[in-house]
Amino acid sequence: MSLGASNTEYVNARVRSRRSSLFADEEYRKLVRMGPSEIARFMEETEYEREINALGARFSGVDLIEYALNRNLAKHFQDLLDWSEGGLYDLIGRYLRKFDVWNLKTIIRGIYTETPAEDVRTDLIRAGELDDATLERLLEVDEIEDAVELLSGTIYYEPLAAGLDEFEETGALVPLENALDREFYEQLLEDVSRPPGREQPQEGPKAQYIEFLQAEIDFRNARNALRLARSGADLDPAAYYIEGGVLFDESELNRLVADYDELVDHIAENKRYGDRLSGALDRLRDADSLIQFEHALDAALLQYADTLASIYPTSVSAVLSYILAKEREVENIRAIARGREVGLSESEIEDELVIL
Repeated sequence: MSLGASNTEYVNARVRSRRSSLFADEEYRKLVRMGPSEIARFMEETEYEREINALGARFSGVDLIEYALNRNLAKHFQDLLDWSEGGLYDLIGRYLRKFDVWNLKTIIRGIYTETPAEDVRTDLIRAGELDDATLERLLEVDEIEDAVELLSGTIYYEPLAAGLDEFEETGALVPLENALDREFYEQLLEDVSRPPGREQPQEGPKAQYIEFLQAEIDFRNARNALRLARSGADLDPAAYYIEGGVLFDESELNRLVADYDELVDHIAENKRYGDRLSGALDRLRDADSLIQFEHALDAALLQYADTLASIYPTSVSAVLSYILAKEREVENIRAIARGREVGLSESEIEDELVIL
């Protein structure tokens, strides 16, 4: 993989323009006071106008918001690929496979909970490599085993097939979801010549890409370990460890998840994160529930990506930072619309948002 033919500076200039149109935190606070119809009208006055107008004849309320958000997200990320050339295109394309993982997890959860296909379809984000025909076939099946078989020939088949036995034994989706996460990160790092877990990034254009991925892996390991520890399930957190980060090895996870304060201290003591994430680490310390901890981790990763983009303004870091920021916008608007639909209070909805 060579970045010699990349047009990073051009793409970063386009990304800076797109980033300026993202919702500010104050706009989320306005949305929290609106009902679904008001939110849709508000979105119509923003860059979501095209999607709201195109879908408004077929959908309304939360459904309209959901479809508009997902269509807009897919459009923006397709634009990134359309703008990019050479090795930059390859790096971005690989990272956008995260939406294949999102879609497969969403479909598997839908099958598991016997959720109607139309409801599952609303949550799909068609920004990855799996084509619409494959996704539609997956929506038609009633058994998780059949969904796995439909993925034969893709990179996701073998890891999911390997996780089926544990799924059937435990009845938990964690083995399947973790198999998807592991495959995603392994594929991302496959062509990058760098020993996993090395503390200092290599020199050159790929270094910031690797550093960002290591942070994402580290924070996902922390989230998964704490989630498993608090679930009460008889599962070994180390068994769900994802290689490639710098914070943990497998043996450390069981020890750290037993002591929340020690887990946060471990993150803070790492020079890379401790030097750049002091504010985010304060939020981690103040979190008094699993959901607050997970939101604090999301905010920390956003802050870390922004820091990398600032330090390395001509690298792929700015694009990755934008992808996370756009995801955050979509997830926040979705959380507000759903919260209003089910009658949550403003404070309850605000607790569901990732605010920097």
